[in-house]
Amino acid sequence: MITKGQKINDRYEVTKLIGEGGMANVYLGYDTILERDVAIKVLRGDLADDEKFVRRFRREAQNASLLNHPNIVQIYDVGEDDGNFYIVMEYIKGQTLKQLIKKRGKLTVPETVDIISQLTDGLAHAHDSYIIHRDIKPQNIMILEDGMVKITDFGIAMAINASDLTQTNSVMGSVHYLPPEQASGKGSTIKSDIYSLGILMYEMLAGTMPFKGETAVEIAMKHLKNPMPSIRKENPSVPQALENIILKATAKNTKNRYNNVREVYDDIKTCLDKSRKDEKRIVFKYPENEYSDENTQVVNSLKDDIKAKEAEKAKKKEEVVVKEIDESEYNDKKLGIFTKVLIALVGVLVVALLTVFIIIPNLTMTKDITVPDVSGLTKASAREKLEKLGLKISPTVKTDYTSEVEKGKISKTDPAPGSKVKKGATIVLYKSSGSDKVKIEDYTGQDVNKVQAKLELQGLNVIVETKKVENKDNYKDKENTIVDQSVKDKELASGDTIILYTPNMTEVYPNFTGYTRGQVEEFCKEFGCVVTVEEQVDNTKNPGTVLSQSRAKGTDVIEGAGITIVVSKLDEQELVPMEQETNNETTEETNSEESSN
Repeated sequence: MITKGQKINDRYEVTKLIGEGGMANVYLGYDTILERDVAIKVLRGDLADDEKFVRRFRREAQNASLLNHPNIVQIYDVGEDDGNFYIVMEYIKGQTLKQLIKKRGKLTVPETVDIISQLTDGLAHAHDSYIIHRDIKPQNIMILEDGMVKITDFGIAMAINASDLTQTNSVMGSVHYLPPEQASGKGSTIKSDIYSLGILMYEMLAGTMPFKGETAVEIAMKHLKNPMPSIRKENPSVPQALENIILKATAKNTKNRYNNVREVYDDIKTCLDKSRKDEKRIVFKYPENEYSDENTQVVNSLKDDIKAKEAEKAKKKEEVVVKEIDESEYNDKKLGIFTKVLIALVGVLVVALLTVFIIIPNLTMTKDITVPDVSGLTKASAREKLEKLGLKISPTVKTDYTSEVEKGKISKTDPAPGSKVKKGATIVLYKSSGSDKVKIEDYTGQDVNKVQAKLELQGLNVIVETKKVENKDNYKDKENTIVDQSVKDKELASGDTIILYTPNMTEVYPNFTGYTRGQVEEFCKEFGCVVTVEEQVDNTKNPGTVLSQSRAKGTDVIEGAGITIVVSKLDEQELVPMEQETNNETTEETNSEESSN
């Protein structure tokens, strides 16, 4: 039992319990050496003696420790202390995506696009390392205060080439995000994470799940059978281009799904572009109804529900009456000649079917080829080596920024070395461009979309923000022009962040204090805002002078929105005595003049 104040490995001091899971508990801790807060995941005590769970827990640590990406929670340390298996990781201050959805009901389209862009970037990095998450759901997505997204809990992640990948009878992830191939017992691939991501997108935009049911079995069957509901019917603000991404990600037939997460990332980046405004609803090339009742296998975690239902049915069945048959009756029912002939024909038919569907295909089946490692070779040498094995080479050679392979040489392939492919498969070559350092130029005056795409391809994290400019007229119809940047004349490493600034074309309210009422009304007429005037007695100011305003200085002016100003006026009751006093003084002066005369 882990207690407050306990030290793990004489280094990590436990502060408090912050989360409980089915496999491990998570504690807030303090690294006494590096003096920082950390999250410590400790395998539950009742599972520590279970070799299977310990092996799975260690695999989580090994897989996750290989990942280094800004959108994936960083693993710092792994170990065992006094029988406690633990993982020390980055402590995230924020809320889960599930909490955010519950709080907001549903998210806006731009928010969803931003979050999914970060998720796909992180997942692509994991998939490049041959790791599938297998449990993508909003509970495993953290949102930091600055909007940064972090993927957590690779506890059921598994290397694609791991030996236990074939053990597909146990569904690890939540059934609400369960890919059809997992529900049918076919196991997980990188496309399984894409399906869960599509369900997640739907939930973010709708505030509800696409498939619901009273039992896990019912929900799983809907993932297998039911077509994906239209998000645009649930949320009309969603553009067709974004709905198409959801439909393609959640295609039941994996042939219709995205090939990899990077394709989702590229698609989500452009879904709000004007060029895709009139995009048509996607039509799949392959049929979606590939899962039938006959081949559907329900995973172990759902079998309990099935057994319970079968038990209920069994209770309702009438008892079967067994009749004892004596030997004479048995002999009378011996098989006739016709029955024997029929059995023989069935046997011949079975043999024929086995020959046609199993034996012949096995004899004619193309053998798998193991992709060789061609890193460090020239393009010509790599091509020659791959073509000798009967493989094809993609005409497009991609760029890979790495310092591990000499510039100009092949650094990696897709599929990766060691992968099994069929003869004639196409291999994509990646050529090293040397160090991942990117020289930052002065991009002022250039189109932000082009610069952003260029820098992101070089591995940088690009943030686009607006910035006030002195003369907005100079930037009319040039809203995408870069006016400033956070880094200049410097080299950045892959994963570093640069901020590009475009002109803020939104008008803001000035400080109207001291303005006249007429000047404010003229301003609001020009920029389409509605002004409401209230008066307040103030004999120290000229009548009609602005004393205060309802919208602060620097607030954006929104066409049609209102602003209330308070202007000064004189106290009318004080004006009367002043007039009388003036008249009295005039009378006294007149009388004085008459007396002199």
